[in-house]
Amino acid sequence: MNGIEEIEIQLQRHIETIRLVAESMAPTIERCCTLLVSALKRGNQLLIMGNGGSAADAQHMAAEFVGRFLLERKALPAVALTTDTSILTAVGNDYGFDEIFKRQVEALARPGDVVIGISTSGHSNNVFHALTAANEMGCSTIGLLGREGGNIAGIVDVNLTVPVQETPRIQEAHLTIIHIICDLVERNLFGGRKDDE
Repeated sequence: MNGIEEIEIQLQRHIETIRLVAESMAPTIERCCTLLVSALKRGNQLLIMGNGGSAADAQHMAAEFVGRFLLERKALPAVALTTDTSILTAVGNDYGFDEIFKRQVEALARPGDVVIGISTSGHSNNVFHALTAANEMGCSTIGLLGREGGNIAGIVDVNLTVPVQETPRIQEAHLTIIHIICDLVERNLFGGRKDDE
């Protein structure tokens, strides 16, 4: 197989995955947006986490809320729990890697906040433990997951599972979903886009 054929195959798999998201996940994405808008209107914050590429997605999502997506507007409170290396290494060293997000949720989350866990497998133990703690603290929880959703799917208020097996396709769909969420939340809170956007 030559390189062009492989590129076309991978792009086709991407298109098929996004089509699957459009056909099966739109109502759940809308539910997620409604939850986020309600929390932000109340003055609550978003706490977001994941490992590896999902950590990068968590940081990307937080940046879109704190900075802006497409509209000039006030900053929205969102924190990626993946960025403080002193906390991550101290908690990982003292309590174990499975506790690195849970400990931060216990310190930062308040009832009514929204805690978002990103995991392509749905089985990330540190994300699972943090979301469990968030539930116990009266937070709303969202899972941005893949494959069959893993053990995380059963403990979150909103389960956004991309039902494919390939990690790259799941991650690509996650980023698309994140952008849709940021767009819809921003427009709901601050009005429509300018004509030139």
